[in-house]
Amino acid sequence: MRYQFVDCRWSLDDPEFGRTQYLAAHIPGASFLDLERDLSGPPGARGRHPLPGADDFARAAGRAGIGPGVFVVAYGTLGGGERLWWLLRHFGHDDCAVISLADWQGPLRGGEEAVGPQDFVPHARDDDVMELAELRERRDGLVLVDARLPARYRGEPNAVDRVPGRIPGAVNAPWNEPAPDLPDGELVAYCGSGVTACVVLHRLHLAGREGKLYPGSWSEWERHPELPTEREV
Repeated sequence: MRYQFVDCRWSLDDPEFGRTQYLAAHIPGASFLDLERDLSGPPGARGRHPLPGADDFARAAGRAGIGPGVFVVAYGTLGGGERLWWLLRHFGHDDCAVISLADWQGPLRGGEEAVGPQDFVPHARDDDVMELAELRERRDGLVLVDARLPARYRGEPNAVDRVPGRIPGAVNAPWNEPAPDLPDGELVAYCGSGVTACVVLHRLHLAGREGKLYPGSWSEWERHPELPTEREV
């Protein structure tokens, strides 16, 4: 088995941030996957970062050097590395891990990398996602976790959420803080658009607990005025 580092840095307000950072300095041999173009489908009614289609993701993963016998080591910003980790497992590639670039003790280098393409064959799971219709019906019986920062969870006005607030009954587990103690039960995580929720799911996975992702997250929920919301301000 060989290792493939993958750089998944990105920024909410600068679509070229990740690519620019990668070209400036990355782990030697790393490939780059763009969160907006490679790790998400087109934005629209299902949210800002819906899941990519299986074929689209397979092409991007293969181009990044991911295929059979390849152990992926992802890193990024704002949950980019964890998003790739989640997508790989969702599409049947469990040989993957996430590291923090800040903890990397080795050299960095800039420029492009000659990464040999691989044949990635997706095998999508059906037990790690909860879509809007099911969440709406089953919400009261779930451990629903909101991974956004506390101000957005409370419903304070902000530049990201068109409708400030949260899904009623959700508990807050901010993606940039250690996970709090969560009740037992079927767990579903969401955030603003399904990216930083993957950080919480990765953290829980390392602790031995699995959960599902609501991919559309708040950016889909807020589009439906008939759905309940709550806020503290």
